[in-house]
Order: sequence, then C-alpha cells, then structure tokens
Amino acid sequence: MSIPTMFHQSQESPEEPHRLVRSETRQSLNEAGVTESAPQLDYNYPDVGRPESPAFPEEYVLETRTGLVPERTLEQIRSRPSVVSPQDLENAISKEAQFVTFTIGDPSHPYNWPRWYRWYITLVASMLVVCVAFGSSIVTGGLGLIEDKYDVSLEVAILTCSIMVCGFAVGPLLWSPLSEIIGRRPVYIISLGLYVIFNIPCALAPNIGGLLVCRFLCGVFSSSGLSLAGGTIADIWNIEERGMAIAYFAAAPYAGPVIGPIVCGWITVGSGRLDLFFWVNLAFAGLIWVLMGLIPETYGPVILKQRAAKLRKETGNPNIITEQEKHKLTLRDIVRTSLIRPITMIMTEPVLDLMCMYIVLIYAMLYAFFFAYPVIFGKLYGYNDGQIGLMFIPILIGAFFALLTTPLIEKQFKKTCKSRAPTPEDRLIGALIGAPFIPVSLFILGATSYHHIIWVGPASSGIAFGYGMVLCYYAVNNYIIDSYAKYAASALAAKVFLRSGGGAAFPLFTTQMYDRLGLQWASWLLAFIGVGMVFIPYGFYVFGARLRVRFTGQEK
Repeated sequence: MSIPTMFHQSQESPEEPHRLVRSETRQSLNEAGVTESAPQLDYNYPDVGRPESPAFPEEYVLETRTGLVPERTLEQIRSRPSVVSPQDLENAISKEAQFVTFTIGDPSHPYNWPRWYRWYITLVASMLVVCVAFGSSIVTGGLGLIEDKYDVSLEVAILTCSIMVCGFAVGPLLWSPLSEIIGRRPVYIISLGLYVIFNIPCALAPNIGGLLVCRFLCGVFSSSGLSLAGGTIADIWNIEERGMAIAYFAAAPYAGPVIGPIVCGWITVGSGRLDLFFWVNLAFAGLIWVLMGLIPETYGPVILKQRAAKLRKETGNPNIITEQEKHKLTLRDIVRTSLIRPITMIMTEPVLDLMCMYIVLIYAMLYAFFFAYPVIFGKLYGYNDGQIGLMFIPILIGAFFALLTTPLIEKQFKKTCKSRAPTPEDRLIGALIGAPFIPVSLFILGATSYHHIIWVGPASSGIAFGYGMVLCYYAVNNYIIDSYAKYAASALAAKVFLRSGGGAAFPLFTTQMYDRLGLQWASWLLAFIGVGMVFIPYGFYVFGARLRVRFTGQEK
C-alpha cells in the first residue's frame, strides 16, 4: 500500500513556475515514527541558534519517504487541540515551511554508509586525536635541547609543552560552533592545514618567544581534532551502535601524549636535533590532514542544509529549509552558545564541576608523568632520553587492556537498557572499576623509586595508571553527556576548557615537586590525591540522582 503524500506548490513567479514537490502527511509521519511526544535531543543536534524546545528534534536522524515534512503537519501531531488557542491554530495553518529530512535508505545519510567505511572513519578520527595529543608532548623528549639551544631554564623549556595545551582550551570555543554552521569537513581542512603549516616556524624559530607563540597557535589550530573527533564518530553511528565505537575511541586522547616522548626521546639520542621533532610532527599531521580531508561531510544538519539549498534552487520554493535555518543566527547567539554558556555552566553546575575536576586531575597526572619519569629514571638509573621514553610503554599497555574492557562494559549497559530505563549513573561502571587503579599506580611508583630496585618496578606502575585513566575518562565523558543531554556540547566544552588548564599547569611544578619532596613522597602525595578522587565516581554512583535533582532540577 502506498503512503499518501501531499503535493505542495508555492506562488509562481513570472520567470519560472515552481515545481510541485511531494511531502509527508500526518499518516505517513506517524508510520515513520513521529509521535505526539518529541524525543530527547540527540548529542549532535546543533547547539548554535537552537530554540529552547525544537519542534522537530529528530529531523537529522529520521528517514522519510519524500524527505520533506511540512511544519504545519508536524505541529498538528505535536499540538494538543484542547489547549491550543484559535490564534495558535491560525499561525500553524499559515506556516509554509517544509523541513528537509533524509529519505529512506538515503546514501547521503552517514548511518547508511558501509559498515567497513564507518569503522575506517572511526579509526582515522581516533588517529587524529592521537596525532594532536602526540604533538603536545613531543618536546618532553628533549627538554635539554630546548635549554641549550635557547639558553633558558628548565621551567621555560617545560612551558613549550604547557603553552600548546593552553591552546587546546581556547580553540574549541571557535571550532565547535563553526562546525555546526559550515560543517566538520571544512573546519578540519582549514584548522589542520594551519596546524601543519605552523610546525614549520616551530622548527625554524630563532628564539624562545617565537617558539612559544607558534606552539600556542599549533594548540589552537589542532584542537579541532580534540573537540570534533568524538562528534564525527557520533555522526556516523546510530545511538545503539555509537557506544561501542566510542568505547574503542576512548584511549586515543590519552595514548597520544604517551607516544611523544617515546619517539622524540630517540630523536634526541640519535641526532640531537630539536628541529627534527617538529619535522616529524609535521609529517604525521600532514598525513592525518590528507586522510581527514578525503572523508566527506558527516554532520547531518549541514548535509541537509546543503540539500535544502539545492532543492530551493531546483523548485524555486524558498520555504524548503532545515529547522536550524528557520532561526537566523546572530553573532550574539554564537557567542552566547560557544563562550558564555560553558563558562556559566562551570560557575553554576556543581555536578559538572566535580566530574570535570575528576577528569582534570587524571589528565594533569598524565602530564605530570612526562616530567616525573625523567627525574626518576634519569637520577636513579642514569637513563638517556630514549631509554626514558621506553618507560612510557607500560601506560600504552594499560590503555590497551582498558580497550578490551570498555566493550564489555558497553554490552552490560545495553542489557541494562533492555531491562529498564537507564540513568546517567549507569554510565559510571567504568569509573568504579578504573578509579582505584590510579592511586595504586602512584603508590607503586613511589614505593619502587629506589636505586636497588630494578627499573621494572616503577615502570610497571604505568600499566595500572593507563588502565584506570582510560576507563575513568570513558565513563565520566558518557556520564556528562547523559546528565546534560540538552546542553551536552556546552558541558563537554566546559570539560575540555578545565581539562586543558590542568594539563597545562601540572608540568610547571612537577619537576620542582620531585626535587623538593623526593622521589617517594612526591609520588605518594599524588597517590593520596588519587585516593580522595576515588570517592567522586563512587559518591556519584550512589548519590548522583539526588544531587542532580537538587542542583540541576533534573528528574532521577
């Protein structure tokens, strides 16, 4: 039986008559799954210029027979006649907007791309994050080269790492809203292209000031990878499959920084050339730039916006739009969404602040390892930069073990979803498992930092740290998304801003802390902080629902 459709024709112009276009009816929308109750916003629904309560929140994931949904028909389904005033009915009838959707089996819909290709995109997006994080930590493999070449102190040399991480905090405030307006692909091409280019002045910088400025700009331009890669993965997987893809992606933000000192430590030993750090990074970033540039646009709202523009041109009907286009964007909207809202959430959301602080401390401890290991292994064992870099491999091993665990946690979450409605607290299982491993790893590091204990002892602490770090990040990230579903993008922007600040600050005093407190007590101080951190995910697992009701007004 064919689904009835409605023919629509706008007013004809003398130059060119408008073509008749088919659009959905109330019956066909009901059959497509559109109900009276609007569904929860998807994580990737446009944040910039979004109305408080979108009329068509499923527009970017729904597939319809004709690909056009009349606004008046949609409001007939979503409105309750008993409470609608005559004026509201008159306004609804006069609405001529036709919202564009994907058609059934639409090849332009990323969900319909071949499964192998979507896994390829997931791999490339993960490698992008690894590449960006690698670039931030490359200088830690040769701080002595920076001291000698520019005649600066160790603290200033360390700043070349911290300043790029500061750029990670600033860049997403630009790239995230821009990607919602022009798409992810143009943002990747522009920002990563500039990142590749600015590695050249880093390699050729004649003084420390020029190097610091260029490193900061590298952080700003490369941060598009950190802020958009997760969204790219969410673009191509539906909500049932997305969790598994993100589970495998979870290690990328933390595995990347660990590779930096491993590679560049041996560059220092083999060549003693600081500029080679940046040439290697340029080659890696250039390869990823090309691979990302070859991937077509994945962001549904922008794909439909381009389709709407094409249909308007073909039919002459100016009312064919997406819901995002119905609300004209202003600079004020963009600033409020990308800058003011994340900062406001930091200042007014204690639940978000506590969970972000947990991520901040884990991320900061990771960067602390980059400067603690040279002190420990350099002083105790007299290792060179290349050998010190090898000591980071156990962290990668721990992250790999975490990647074997996250899919199991995701499968358990799916079982929970089938038995009852899930809560954000169900997302914290990974953190409950991983949280104790972080202080344990630091206690091991302190207890084994003696000359008479072979290097395997302190190095093995990295396995526990890598395992706990990835599980905690994966769990807390999902918890933030589920707790702030309506403003998930702003909540994650707040997390990136705070996390980058912690990652930039910790390296500046880690070396001094180990020199003043000693190799044992410096690690144990971090371990005791880690013990206190363990109570955050456990506390939220038990009391999170009540805290969310009290501080955010959410339902349990």
